[in-house]
Amino acid sequence: MTRQAPTPVLAGHKLVAALIEQGVDTAFGVPGESYLAVLDGFHEYRDKIRFVACRQEGGAAFMAEAQGKLTGRPGICFVTRGPGATNASIGLHTAFQDSTPMILFIGQVASDQRDREAFQEVDYRQMFGPGTLGMAKWVGEVHDAERLPEYVARAFHVAMQGRPGPVVLVLPEDMLTQAITADIVAPARPAEAAPTPAALAELRERLVAAKRPLVIAGGGGWTAEATEALQHFAERWQLPVGCAFRFQDLFDNSHPNYAGDVGIGINPRLAARVKEADLILAVGPRLGEMTTGGYTLLQAPRPAQQLIHIHAGAEELGRVYTAELLINASMSQAAPALALLSPPADIPWRDWTVAAHADYRANLQPTPVAPLDMAEVIRLIDEKLPEGTIFTNGAGNYSGWLHRFHRYTALHRFGRTQLAPTSGAMGYGVPAAVAASLLQDRWVVNVAGDGDFLMTGQELATATGYGARKLLVVIVDNGTYGTIRMHQEREYPGRVSGSDLFNPDFTMLAEAFGFAAFKAESTAQVGPALDAAIASGRPALLHLRLSSDVSTSRSTLTAIREAAQKKNHA
Repeated sequence: MTRQAPTPVLAGHKLVAALIEQGVDTAFGVPGESYLAVLDGFHEYRDKIRFVACRQEGGAAFMAEAQGKLTGRPGICFVTRGPGATNASIGLHTAFQDSTPMILFIGQVASDQRDREAFQEVDYRQMFGPGTLGMAKWVGEVHDAERLPEYVARAFHVAMQGRPGPVVLVLPEDMLTQAITADIVAPARPAEAAPTPAALAELRERLVAAKRPLVIAGGGGWTAEATEALQHFAERWQLPVGCAFRFQDLFDNSHPNYAGDVGIGINPRLAARVKEADLILAVGPRLGEMTTGGYTLLQAPRPAQQLIHIHAGAEELGRVYTAELLINASMSQAAPALALLSPPADIPWRDWTVAAHADYRANLQPTPVAPLDMAEVIRLIDEKLPEGTIFTNGAGNYSGWLHRFHRYTALHRFGRTQLAPTSGAMGYGVPAAVAASLLQDRWVVNVAGDGDFLMTGQELATATGYGARKLLVVIVDNGTYGTIRMHQEREYPGRVSGSDLFNPDFTMLAEAFGFAAFKAESTAQVGPALDAAIASGRPALLHLRLSSDVSTSRSTLTAIREAAQKKNHA
């Protein structure tokens, strides 16, 4: 029997079909004429996948990055050439530094116009420069339309294998309009490195000999099963666990083994404990600048503490720190292997672990501040919204209140509950919250500074346009770029320059976008405003008006500022 020849399909349609085969049901982007054939493909398969049209490419890329964090599979973003790609680069950089799987598809000029500096033409291999200090793990450009499914499959594999991260795939517009017959490749299942028996035996031997061990968990590639295994390991061995900068949802913050977050504004007692530890077991993090206090908590290249470093990317191991033991393994392989290690009959560091958690709990006790106490605001939000609520933020001193006073639940209980950029990118929180609210049926809270919000606040239109409901944006407005003002006051006291902000009426702006909007200028007003926002049945915004002195005086942010001073003068 003669096999029937496959029916040719437009390459742009085949690309969308390939995404569906990979399990993608939502893609984010800003439409452009360079990939009209793909947009038509989204229309063709609209019952299986949706294209969320965003208001700016930076917001779209942030949404895709959040999608990658939430799902563990590559977040998908489509942008047009030139301006679209440059706008999207901030989300790409965030995905790279956060070890988040993501694929950025970029429309490109037609093949017969290449290398002439055609309209909006950019060489993306040079622009995004793959490498350890680049913005992408791989940059590919599809010249042969029949190979498009192959390139898509490779992009998914590269984004997820080893240290997860972003991939760029460039799509010449004439390639997308060709009819092709190539078969779609099966869904990517990334290869994973596992710890060897010898490495596990040495790890156990070193851990048994320790007196003051500390686990630091972080990085990408964590699954629900892996975080549950990490908790089981910590419980069996009675180990204190700290979470790397903005990876606080990898371990239940209410657990008696939790020691706190090892990041900006670190609890001074935890910072001292990191230095006093005789063994650091780093499970997953890169051990970058923010987690190591500017490479002072762990001295580079050889820390004073014994270091056992487990990481999914072989290229990361030994790149900054010389360790007693380096283990190349994915988190889904490493954590279950750790959970199987038998602890010693006598554990000498039990009191050390109890004290670490006691230090963490003591740091949750705020000094009341009038008229508006941000610690109490966080407590009220936690009281009124259910467990499993997703919290997002961008960059700025305001995030210190959220990181310090909110207690994140572990990934294996509800999925990711913290979406925050380790890259320190301002403007991340609003798009991440919009994406989370569209992707999952959970409450999402974005805590944003006034400067942070206005970088991507137009994505509120995306939220209302696509039916987001369980979404609350809390703007902490002090009329200044607070972090920069703090540094100015330290380095050049009384000489303020460039950090003042001139803001709109945020409640009127939110209402124009279809949000329910509320305002509070005192702690007493916050509870009723939250109740009304939650009951509104619409996405809502709460505008909190603070004095500009809050981020520059020795008041609520005293601990955060002192930690920043110590870091910068260390």
